[in-house]
This record gives sequence, structure tokens and C-alpha cells, in this order.
Amino acid sequence: MAAAQRLRDGSCRALLCFVLVAAWEAASGQIRYSIPEEMAKGAFVGNVAKDLGLDTEKISERGVRILAEGRTQYFALNFESGHLYISERVDREELCGRSSNCLLRLEILVQVKLHTVEIEITDINDNAPRFQVEQIELRVRESTATGARFLLPDAEDPDVGINSLQSYQLSDNRHFSLDVQTGADGAKYAELVLEMSLDREKQAVHNLILRALDGGDPLRSGTAQINVVVEDANDNAPIFAQSLYKVNVLEDTPVGSLLVTVNATDLDEGINSQVTYTFRKISEKASSIFHLDAKTGEMTVAQKLDFEECELYETEVQARDGRGLSGRAKVLLNVLDVNDNNPEVTVTSFSSSVPEGSPTGTVIALLKVRDRDSGENGEVTCSIFTHLPFRLQKSYDNFYSLVTDGPLDREQVSEYNVTITARDRGNPPLSTITALSLKILDKNDNPPTFTQTSYAGYIAENNPRGASIFTLEASDPDWGENARVTYSLLPGGEGSESPVSSSISIHSESGAVYALRSFDYEQLRELRFQVQAQDGGSPPLSTNVSVTLWILDQNDNSPEILYPASRSDGSTGVELAPRSSEPGYLVTKVVAVDADSGQNAWLSYQLLKATEPGLFRVGLQSGEIRTARSVLDKDALKQSLVVLVKDNGQPPLSASVSVTVVLADSLPQILSELSSLSSPVSSSISIHSESGAVYALRSFDYEQLRELRFQVQAQDGGSPPLSTNVSVTLWILDQNDNSPEILYPASRSDGSTGVELAPRSSEPGYLVTKVVAVDADSGQNAWLSYQLLKATEPGLFRVGLQSGEIRTARSVLDKDALKQSLVVLVKDNGQPPLSASVSVTVVLADSLPQILSELSSLSASAAAAAAGGGGGAEPQPGLTLYLGIAVASVSGLFFSFLLGLLALRLRRWRNSPLLESGASGNFSGVPVSQFVGIDGVRAFLHSYSQEASLTAGSRKSQILFPVVSCTNTLTAQQAQEKPAPLLITEDSKASQQGETLPQVSFCRRF
Repeated sequence: MAAAQRLRDGSCRALLCFVLVAAWEAASGQIRYSIPEEMAKGAFVGNVAKDLGLDTEKISERGVRILAEGRTQYFALNFESGHLYISERVDREELCGRSSNCLLRLEILVQVKLHTVEIEITDINDNAPRFQVEQIELRVRESTATGARFLLPDAEDPDVGINSLQSYQLSDNRHFSLDVQTGADGAKYAELVLEMSLDREKQAVHNLILRALDGGDPLRSGTAQINVVVEDANDNAPIFAQSLYKVNVLEDTPVGSLLVTVNATDLDEGINSQVTYTFRKISEKASSIFHLDAKTGEMTVAQKLDFEECELYETEVQARDGRGLSGRAKVLLNVLDVNDNNPEVTVTSFSSSVPEGSPTGTVIALLKVRDRDSGENGEVTCSIFTHLPFRLQKSYDNFYSLVTDGPLDREQVSEYNVTITARDRGNPPLSTITALSLKILDKNDNPPTFTQTSYAGYIAENNPRGASIFTLEASDPDWGENARVTYSLLPGGEGSESPVSSSISIHSESGAVYALRSFDYEQLRELRFQVQAQDGGSPPLSTNVSVTLWILDQNDNSPEILYPASRSDGSTGVELAPRSSEPGYLVTKVVAVDADSGQNAWLSYQLLKATEPGLFRVGLQSGEIRTARSVLDKDALKQSLVVLVKDNGQPPLSASVSVTVVLADSLPQILSELSSLSSPVSSSISIHSESGAVYALRSFDYEQLRELRFQVQAQDGGSPPLSTNVSVTLWILDQNDNSPEILYPASRSDGSTGVELAPRSSEPGYLVTKVVAVDADSGQNAWLSYQLLKATEPGLFRVGLQSGEIRTARSVLDKDALKQSLVVLVKDNGQPPLSASVSVTVVLADSLPQILSELSSLSASAAAAAAGGGGGAEPQPGLTLYLGIAVASVSGLFFSFLLGLLALRLRRWRNSPLLESGASGNFSGVPVSQFVGIDGVRAFLHSYSQEASLTAGSRKSQILFPVVSCTNTLTAQQAQEKPAPLLITEDSKASQQGETLPQVSFCRRF
């Protein structure tokens, strides 16, 4: 109800004061208004636009702002009308307390010009007088003489002027009257005066009403109940040692600290001399901050002090004895400021971006600083880091301007974080940091830059059209449109006959490169082109980069079998193998190529089907078809083999070829089925008759026997006995008990292995020879690896780990010796591994005369050394070479004789009824030069190279055989008797083929 009454009274006074609002603009730029307190929100204060001479339509355009101190913004500006109005409730007593003048100050910023507005808050009678103690008890002895005075508590009215406390009134009675006096400070206080003697026997308690009145309109009042208790006489009141106590206290004094101790004495005795202390006069706020001990008079801090809220507290302390007599004293508490408030920085105007190249002194921001402390604690200085191209300059009063102090280059720094430090002069000083983020606007002065100087991309062949290959990325240090990069293909390109734009395209925005067609590795392996990156500036800037696109091979070509070649009817001819051939005899070789490259062109061979499984085996890497065992009498004359050639791609592709092998010696043979006799199973194993345990009676050899099948009978002891049979298979497991056997180069009786030839002009990778070895074991125990154990010239040769090929690792130098001795180690994969080694002698020469001359010089040197050392009958290496050439010549004549004899016998064999049905047509399509015929039966001559090196594109060019082919019609046994290689020139061989091949090679017989 009181609040509603105050609002109604305030509205009435607002209407009266509205007319009294004064506004003027002095020469100093100040405007002053006067309004009553408690006006409603939105109430009109003044027409700022009119008083400042501003057009209301341009107020918002000119950036008018209100800058007010304090946490609460009491006023706001209407930008449409230019009126200043109230935005928050204005309570004069809360803002200014009991001060006679109450002014609120604010600044109005019009662009960079400040105008000060002072608003005077006038008081209205919105507060009634109020006693702090509404129940007052006075103890008065009945012997008290008339005229005695009793000090009464004061009433408080926060209003000022006529609206404040004006007088006191006492309810009607016969014994007491009220005397109102005015103090030196203008405050009114009341004393109760005894007018008539008291008689406790007639009336022990007198109840009085004390009323406090103000002078407002309407009149407001407050009341207190006074209870006068009549007692015996107490004629001495307490007296304070000081009538005024002055105390200075720091605002950061801890709670509970002692401020002052007031002391009053009473000359009476007993209960009349017992003094208690209370606050007689104290504001409501101060009563919560200070505490007075009733017994000791110690005044302490009850709540934290704040200099910024109140600098001076004035209180009155009352000392009362046990009979109600009292005395009073004034206490003045002066709060001293400490530096406990950080400076406040307000950014009144700020431009978040500035163009690069702006002149020095360009205003970036306008700042206002303030510190709530006083004195040096409230003096503030602002600063920024010196390495930035900015500085602070003080404009006026508490305002600073942030301006440029040097050139701005966005390419060096695109954004600045300006840290402004406001520091006061307190001890210790306090500071506040304000960070401003400033962007530098750009000019187009940088071309796009690619992340790489050149690009290389990869795409697998047979790609779908529109496939994404890779993405180019270029960056531009500029900003906005100047940094927008577009990509395009430049005309031209290498690697393709058609324009590059018909093969690839590039996304203009992302830089993604796409394939417009499907690539074929066999037709196009790389494509070179250029890409241009251009920005969106004016004028635009651009950069070019070279791009290489590599086409990756896929396994899209099946192996192509070159030999044996298929005829139109699908047959591939017939191969001949003697029935007396030993295991490892070379029957023929399947030669295939793959148009792919890399591991997609790595070919492996395997025997897919055979008439007699286990009789033949195919070299996994070489494709050589060899006998795996000796030919038995039960083996059929005609053997059909299917060889599968498979590449190493994913998924692998393959091709197959059928090979027909005829098992016959020089004369026609009639095959008969012979049963092989096997030893009884009882000679190998035994079984315990009672426990059923099976025991081995001999040591098994995996290479001779791999499985043993037998039956076991279990019979009971009944009559008649009953039995059951069961089949048992005993598998013999292989152990690594066989060392590798080196087939080539074969060692002669004197331990030498012959001489291999390599031209001194050979390139790195030239095939010199190949070490061929086998292992009688199986599985991983038979997996062989080759390594170069020792060499005359380390680094000149290398050995294929799986193939055993000896190739040159680098070009032959002049300093390299003519004769190179190599030791090759062949090791299986068993546990523990077994190994064998062979010595290989390689002669580095380009022609036979050079070899002979060099060997002669070596022989002469060796002979001289032997003579000097006592001599001996050891044969010399040169003599051995000559003897070898002579033996080779005689052997050639002997081979010719054998060929003639074989042809005669085959002709007779042809007339035999055994082969009449298949003698004609099985060998059609095979070149005549590759056969000898006897009686209509053709036998394929064994003309094989040691190794064939084929390139991925060989079917388009030629097949290169680094080692010349030789013709061998000897049986395997005869070939092993003469293991030394024959040294021949290819001139004689080439003359037979119509070509001139000056290369000298070794030809080896298997």
C-alpha cells in the first residue's frame, strides 16, 4: 500500500515538475535538466535533439551514443524523436542519500564531439519518518523531581528539505510533556520532560505514544510506543569519556576487526551503575556493517567496507544504566580508500577493419577509461605494445584514440590483435586488458601459388570415364574475390597424339582432375600437361604448373604362349624323351610372354594335367618340362601334358597348352605293363597283438617311400572267432636330410667347372650364366635360394635369389680383371638349412682371339711361376681350354653320326603297326628343320636355350636370347659325361640363320 501511495504521489509531482524542467545549452557544451524522483519508466526528461540542434532524421546516421557512469543506465535516448527518457526507476535516497543536491551526469557522444548532460533529481515525500525502536521502555524512579528530562530515540526520514523530519508529538497525559530541540547540525531530537511527580503506588506504568512528523504534502508520520516504568530513584546518568569519537578505517579492513571502544561511567552503585551500550542513531545500512558490544562498548566490523559506496559513517552511541538513565556520544567513521578496483575501459567507437596502405594517424577506435578508486588509485594511464603499427593518443578528459602509426601490409600481417592495458597508480597497481581484433583489407597484389612446384598423379588403366584422378591445390594470400582461384588446362601436352583436353578435364573451382576416357597402359603410359591457376582480382593474376599423369598397369592381358605354338587344328607337335633318361632330363620348355608389366607380367608354370602323374615336373619360373623320375616299363609310350601358365596379377590370368611327349629310345619299343613287386608290409611294420601298438621295423626314406597302405584285422577269442578289418594309411613325412645338388655348372674330375664368357661391353643386368640346382627333399625343404658368397670383384656381379641367374650388377670397368672367380652358395629352406656351393669362372672379353691371347698370357705367367717354384706336372688352364675345344669338335662329328643312326631307326619304327594311326599329322605345322624322320616317324630335336629374356612388348619387336641355342641329341647320361660347356661363336650359327650376330656366348647342354 505504501509503495502504491508513493507511485501515485510521484505521478502527481511529476506532472507538476514536468513544467519546471529546465534545459539549456551553455557555451561549454553542457545541458541540464531537473526531474523529480520516482518517475515512471519512459517518462520524458528533455528534448536532446532540439537542445543540441540536431535533425531527428540524422541522429542515428551521425552515431549518437549515451555514455553514463555506474552499472545501471537510468536514461535512454529515442533516436526517432530525439527525446531523453527514463529507462530505470530513479530513487533519490538510493543515489544521493541525504545530500542536498543530487545530480546525475552523463555524456552524449555525437560522432567525436562530447556533450555533458546533468540531471538534477528533486526529492518527493515518498518516505515516512520511522523509529528504529518501536517499543521504548523508560524506568523512572518515583523520587525523580519534576522537570527531569529523558532523551528519546530519534526518528529517521531519508527525504530532505521540507519532506524530512520536522517535529515530534506526544500523546496527551498529565505527567509528561515533550520538548523538541534542534541540534547544531539541524537535526531535531525530542526529550521527555517530567511535569508531575510520579507515584508508583498509584500508577506503576505510563504508556505514551511518540509521533514523528515530516513537512511534506501529504503529511507523513511514524510512531513509537513509550512505556514508562516507575522505580525507585536513580540520580546519576552515565557519562562518556569523549563526546565525539573519530576513527579512520581502511576499506579492506577484515571483518571482525576492532574499530573503537566507547566508554561511559556511572557514579551510582549496584544496578544503577551497570551500563549497557546501544546504537542510538545509525542508518539502516550502517547497522548491518558495524557491531557494538553491549557490555564492553567495542565497535567492530560486521561486513566488508567499500569506500566507493560510502566514505563517511556518522553514528550516535547511547550508554544506559540499570535504572534507565542514559548518555550519548557521537562516533565518526572515516573510510579510507585502498586500490581495490581495476580500471574500466569502455570502447565507445571501433572500426574492425582498415584498408592496407591507410595513412598514418587514421583513427581506429575511441576509448573511455575510468577507475572507481580515488586519488592516485584512480589515476589511469593506457598503453599498447610498441612493436605494433598503432599508438594511443589522449583526446580529452578520460578519452583515448587508437590511431595507426605506420604502414599496414596485409600480405605480412592480415589481422592484428591490439591489446590495450589500462593501469592505475595505486600500490600495488591494478590493470585491465582490452583486446581489439583488427582486420586489414586487401589489394590484389599476389598471384596464386601451388603447393608443389610440379605434380605427379597416378591412375590405373581401364578406368571409368569421369573418374577423379587427383586434386591440384593453389592458394592466394589475398582475400575475398582476390583470393578466389579458378583452374584451367593450357593447350598442348606430351605423351598423347590427341589434345590433352580430350583425355582429361579439371574442375574450375576445386582443381579436381577427371579422366574423360578410359586409358590403356599398353598404348599410353604417361601424359604431361600444364594447369593454370588464376585469381578473381582485377586485373587477374595467374600461375602455371606442370603435371605428369602416370598410367598404372592392370592385369588385363592373359599370358601368350610363344612355344610350343598351336597350329590351326589346335595341336602343338610331339616332344621326344628317351625312356632311359634320368630324373631331371630336359624334355622341352614352354615359353610365354605377358603384355602387362611389373608383377602382372611375372609368369609361373605348373603342370595342370598329366597322363602319368609324377613322371614329369615343370619349372615354376623357367617353364622347363623335365622328368621327375626315371621312366618305368609300365609308363605309356604317349604322354599328354597340360601346362598352365599364370601371371602374378590380382586376379591372376592364365593360359594353357597341351604338350605330347613320346617316351622312346632310338629303336621302336613295345610297351608292356609290368607289375612292380613290392616287399611285404610285414618287413616294414609290426603290430602288438594285444595293445594294437604299431611299430616301425626299419628306417623309412621319404624320397623312396612316401606312403604305405595296409590292413589290420581285429579278432576276438570266441569260438568260432569273429573279426573286423580296417584300412590304415601310413604317411612318411619329409625331413631336410638332402643337401642341394648342383646340376649346372657340373664339376669335372679335376674339380673345375669350365669357363663362362661375358663381354666387357655388357650393360648392367647382362645374363652371364645360371646356376641350376635341385633338392631331393620336398615342400619348403626343397625351396632353394642362391647367394653370392665370394667374388674377385665385389659389386660386379649379382645372383638372383630365387632364379640363380648370375648377372652383371654394373658396367665392366677397365680396371676389372679378365678372370673373375665367383663362389655361389645354394641353400634350402629346411630347419636346419643345408647348402652346397659351386665355383664359377667368368672371363671378361669381347672376342675369342682376345680370350685366347689373355689365357695364353695367363698360362705363360702360371708356367713361369711353376718353374720358379720347382715345377710340376699340373696341367695349365690354357692347355685345358685347347683340349676342350678339340674334344668339342670330335664330339660334334660323333653327334652327327648319332643323328644319322637315329634317323634310320626312326624311319623303320614308323613302319611299325604300333604308331600307324598317329604317325601322320601329329607333327604337322612344326618347322621341318626341327625334326629328323625315320620311316615316317618324326622326332623333335632338343634345341633349347639356357634362358630367354622377354620384354612386355616382345611380341611387337623380337625375342632376345642372350645365350645362343645349341642342338643336343645325346641322352641325359651322355650329356652328363661331358659337362664342360662348348665355346662357340655365333657367327657360324648366325650364318645358318641368315643373320650376323657378333656376340660370343656359351651354350650348355642339359
